[in-house]
Amino acid sequence: MGALDGRTVAVTGAGRGIGRAVALLAAAEGASVVVTDSGCEPDGTGGSHDFADATVEAITSAGGEAVATYGDVGTWDGGEETVKAALDTYGTIDALVNCAGCVRDTPIWKMTEEDWDTVIQGNVKTLFVPTKFAGIAMRQQRYGRIVNMVSDAGLGAVGGANYAAAGEGAVGFTRTSARDMGRYGVTTNGISPLARTRLSGGLSEQLRPPAGVISADEVARIGAPDPTLQWEGEGHADDAESVAPLAVYLASEQSGEVNGQFFGVRGGDIYLYSHPGIDRQILTYGRRFTLEEMDEQMPRTLGLGLASPVRQ
Repeated sequence: MGALDGRTVAVTGAGRGIGRAVALLAAAEGASVVVTDSGCEPDGTGGSHDFADATVEAITSAGGEAVATYGDVGTWDGGEETVKAALDTYGTIDALVNCAGCVRDTPIWKMTEEDWDTVIQGNVKTLFVPTKFAGIAMRQQRYGRIVNMVSDAGLGAVGGANYAAAGEGAVGFTRTSARDMGRYGVTTNGISPLARTRLSGGLSEQLRPPAGVISADEVARIGAPDPTLQWEGEGHADDAESVAPLAVYLASEQSGEVNGQFFGVRGGDIYLYSHPGIDRQILTYGRRFTLEEMDEQMPRTLGLGLASPVRQ
């Protein structure tokens, strides 16, 4: 028995990388899979049917069920097409795993309006549109699983203000979707993966930054030990396949009590992130602070020990 026997799962960005790994594992666990991929380049340009078709071929040649769609899920028609394919072909959509994304890294002072708009649409609207249409069906059937790939870039990324803004937007969207849809038996969770894909480049040891530059591990708040240093599993710790088991679990019926949560994945390790909370506070008990009080109190209280990230 597979974890997704009899279920229909739609996976966006499923032509390559994490999306492909999720689609293949979902099919291996018994799901009928809608494989969606526009075939665009990492910066959101271009397009091809070849990658979605290749994933479908890999699934069907192994005896699984899959169909492909090729629209941009950051557009109304493309997102609806994915959900419509699931309903028309298999009669239901039980899980949606959103893996589509793009990057255009450049410093703020060089960033164009197109750079900004493309990345926001390619990483936030690509969550909203398919979730909106899947949510209609899932709400009616009183069951569903939504899994969003999000990013740690919002914690602070050099040269990627657009991607950082999109990452924080994805987090806020995921939390709100969890609240909106949870009452109807539909869960929404996020995964922040550290994996080797077209969006992130080479192996982790090749990406180690020079001294004084914050690393991906530090941005993600992942401490030692580094799992890539003692990896004994198949392939490499940074392979996209390392993300798929958690995504498929969250897409399964067994994860019904998990909603509105965020997980990090690196190799064989999984992390649960805490939700933001108040760290410190200063109170006036019914009046506004004056600037003089702020000058006096901030360095002693809320500002105590704080350091600019460029000095860390």
